[in-house]
Amino acid sequence: MNAVQSGLVVQALLALAAVATGLLLPIAWRSRVTGALCALLGVAGIVTGAAALGGTTGALTIPLALPIDPLVLSPDRLGGLFMIVVSAVGALVSLFGIGSARGAEASRTSWAAMAVFLCGMQLVPAATDVVSFLLLWEIMTLGSTVLLLADHATRSTVFSAAIWYSAMSQLSFFFVLAGFGVLVAATGGTGFQTLATVPADSWPANLAFVLLLLGFGGKAELVPLHVWVPRVLPEAPSHVAAAMSGAMVKIGVYGALLVCVRLLPSGPPWWGVLILVLGGVSAVYGILQASVASDLKVLLAYSTTENMGLVFLGLGASVLLRSYHATAAADAALVAALLLMVSHAAFKTTLFLGAGAVHHATGELNLDRLGGLGKRMPWTAGTFGLASLGAASLPITSGFVAEWMLLQSLIHGARLDGEVVSVAASIAMPLAVAVLALTAGLALLTFVKAYGIAFLARPRSRKASIAREVPWVMRVPLVLGALAVVGLGLVPGPLAAGVAAAVGPGIVPDVHTVGLAGVSFAGIDAVLDPSTLVILAGLVLVPILVIVALGARRHPTRVDPLPWAGGGSRLRPRMQYTATSYAEPLVRVFDDVLRPSRDVEVTHVGESRYLVEKVHVEQTVSDVIETRLYRPVLNAAQRFGLVARRAQDGSIHRYLGYSFAALLIVLIAVSL
Repeated sequence: MNAVQSGLVVQALLALAAVATGLLLPIAWRSRVTGALCALLGVAGIVTGAAALGGTTGALTIPLALPIDPLVLSPDRLGGLFMIVVSAVGALVSLFGIGSARGAEASRTSWAAMAVFLCGMQLVPAATDVVSFLLLWEIMTLGSTVLLLADHATRSTVFSAAIWYSAMSQLSFFFVLAGFGVLVAATGGTGFQTLATVPADSWPANLAFVLLLLGFGGKAELVPLHVWVPRVLPEAPSHVAAAMSGAMVKIGVYGALLVCVRLLPSGPPWWGVLILVLGGVSAVYGILQASVASDLKVLLAYSTTENMGLVFLGLGASVLLRSYHATAAADAALVAALLLMVSHAAFKTTLFLGAGAVHHATGELNLDRLGGLGKRMPWTAGTFGLASLGAASLPITSGFVAEWMLLQSLIHGARLDGEVVSVAASIAMPLAVAVLALTAGLALLTFVKAYGIAFLARPRSRKASIAREVPWVMRVPLVLGALAVVGLGLVPGPLAAGVAAAVGPGIVPDVHTVGLAGVSFAGIDAVLDPSTLVILAGLVLVPILVIVALGARRHPTRVDPLPWAGGGSRLRPRMQYTATSYAEPLVRVFDDVLRPSRDVEVTHVGESRYLVEKVHVEQTVSDVIETRLYRPVLNAAQRFGLVARRAQDGSIHRYLGYSFAALLIVLIAVSL
């Protein structure tokens, strides 16, 4: 057996061992042993994915007792890239879970489900046919659903979140199944190589594309199929939420790439326009909701919708430009989408694990009740800060490199060699640039709020004031994730070259490494060398730091309690900005989109109309798509259910009448 075959076997054995230890070991050893095995499962997935990305081919055949063909797992280069990303996230969250899992989160069921969840995610990119893909997809969904239900006995909101997640997951599965079903009916086979023979301009290809885009878009949190995200990720255990946001949504991205790059690579222009619209709307809507959220996990959940929207923005630009033969710009957009995917896995995993560390130390996730954690939790504050820089796409982080590449592809997308590519591209590319610029600005505002309110200033609650740093086993994945955010930003050349190799052999982007570890895309004359940015930053920051140090030594800081001290020594937590007040101007600007509801309650002193004792203001920003789209449908379904329930009145005569009427309908249909 070669490296790929051996790796797949090792992954399966480690998953079985993790399930066994999770079910059999006592609680004193369960988290440590099972968590370590899950981390090793992630390491094995990284090795297997690296071998596949390097060009090694190998297949693992799993016979079934059912009268169908055996399952065949054989990752190609693209599958190897996604296997690396998903496995790396799985290893980090497993280490974090060893220290953070408590109570029901550390139960036998939870740890066994964790192994099943991670194994399913890692093996989906290795599937070579429809049956294997759908089976592993459902294993992944089942494991994540069980993990979500860990705390359902103590928190009623968990059960509601699980209902939403299960319903939306099955809706996505239905679309994926229907889309693959159309392709299977058109080709007569279930293998991906057979499905790729469908002409892209035929009606089966068009119908299958729409169905598969809806199915994979639902898993990737695209609007309007994102409604499970703000409910599920805040309720899931922190390490599970990190795995779902950092890894599971990437399986949706992989599915979309499987369709657009492998199965139906030559789609018409309207495919690209549709993906662009879904991606752009998701990016803007997601970051708007994140910018006004006060719950840290809700903020990160909506931010994931924004990030996945940008990934699909790049994918849509690639499909649109390739349909007009603007190959260089299309390749750059595709590489940018993959870079965004890798970058998001690094910083969003770190952010969710950081939120988990905050919750572990304080029991709070409401930003309005946090503050001052920078001094009390320096490791968490430092890693969360670096990940926030990546989420805000600031220089020398992976997020900056990815969005820079996407911006370059969009700018060069409307024109190639001085000639207009198409009217559609000339209109779509500037609009996409505007979406990217708007989301980048709002993302910076959002993560300044998240980091500043949570870690700076003074504590706004007693729990925040007595917080302590988390154990080392939880700090290690935080540090590794933060190093990945910075490392991928400092050495983007090898990463971009590896990502470009993953989309071959039909697509060969012209990506090269320049300088120490910079990246060059010759097709659109774009060059980025982060080492130059680091040198410039050093030239600017070093003199500033020297001046500040000399000034601090010459004029030491002193605390002056006198009234004319500027009020700094008497600053109270209630005098500081909260997350709600920080986002209030933005809520007013986008009032028509966010539709906030405000409740103001004024309590007067005694019977006086003019003396006010206190004012209570409560503002709620709900998900407009849920309230305007899903709620009416659910209410109508509930009313129909109440009406239909009257048919079950217990009368045997009425039931016999139903059977007779059904028989008549069948006979009439058969005769016709």
